[in-house]
Amino acid sequence: MIAVVDYGVGNLFSLASSLSAVGADAFVTGEADAIRSADKILLPGVGAFADAVKKLRESGLFSLLREEAREGKPLLGICLGMQLLFEKSYEFGEHEGLALIPGTVRPIAEQIPAGLKIPHIGWNALHFTGARHPLFRYIKDGDSVYFVHSYAAVDCGDAVIATAEYGAPLTAAVAKGSVLGCQFHPEKSGNVGLSILRAFCEL
Repeated sequence: MIAVVDYGVGNLFSLASSLSAVGADAFVTGEADAIRSADKILLPGVGAFADAVKKLRESGLFSLLREEAREGKPLLGICLGMQLLFEKSYEFGEHEGLALIPGTVRPIAEQIPAGLKIPHIGWNALHFTGARHPLFRYIKDGDSVYFVHSYAAVDCGDAVIATAEYGAPLTAAVAKGSVLGCQFHPEKSGNVGLSILRAFCEL
């Protein structure tokens, strides 16, 4: 079973529908016991980093997610959910994240040439870094996925498993042990996105 974490932020039911489409047994929940009982965790997110962290802390899920991930349960963060996996974000101030993956989240305006539109919205090709990660077992280098973001992770070291070009390479996906993140939206990325979700279900 896959728990899609409901903490008041994210495309919960479109993700659950996408998981159902690939044959996964998924449910949306904000209950700690239900998340503990799940085999895998999916952490969605849309909006501001600070608001999301506040909601996770107020719900008690911040520490729970850390504990479950550190015990080796597969956890996939999507969009803002991926950004929450890092040590810090500099979105409207400085805010601590879950610190499950090394790196920080910074404005893409600092990372790309001037004049490109922000937020970065649209389809971009994924480029694998090193050997293809099992999350991408059903797709190929150069397949396109859908992005909507104004911030991206930096200083992630060898946790980066894919980048996307938007005037400069931006971190598109990361992995450290059983903790994974996609800056793009698999649930909005057609068959490629469904293939990535399918691979996560099989990890």
